[in-house]
Amino acid sequence: MPFKKFLSATMLAAMMILPGQAIAGELLVKKQSPHTVAVTLDRLSKILQSKGLTIFARVDHAAGAQKVGMKMLPTQLLIFGNPKAGTPLMMSNRTIGIDLPLKALAWRDEAGKVWLAYTSPAALKQRYNITDRDKVFGKITGALGKLTDAALKAN
Repeated sequence: MPFKKFLSATMLAAMMILPGQAIAGELLVKKQSPHTVAVTLDRLSKILQSKGLTIFARVDHAAGAQKVGMKMLPTQLLIFGNPKAGTPLMMSNRTIGIDLPLKALAWRDEAGKVWLAYTSPAALKQRYNITDRDKVFGKITGALGKLTDAALKAN
């Protein structure tokens, strides 16, 4: 079997063994939080604002579910950004605006663990084929890593 076919078959098998995990691992950065969902996003909001980022909205999905008679474990979305970083990306490919401003999702799973996730900047770079803004993507990647890590520190 030629190497390319072997590699393709191996990758396909791996994706079938770990459905969703392989894809999610490439698209999302997912971190466990020692805090509740609300506290996780409160802390992240405070840190983002202290660094000059704008909080555009906070969506409580569980509250929305409750309004229509459904029950969902705590799940909240924070929408935030910085036009100094986002605008150059949109100038390279305006359709990235569908994923900007950035979003962070916090949720409690069935086991009681709280998670914080955001779309990997590398995934956005690839999805929108932006090849002329490596420095911007590098800054966003570093900042998101540090800011989310700071929000997740235990007291």
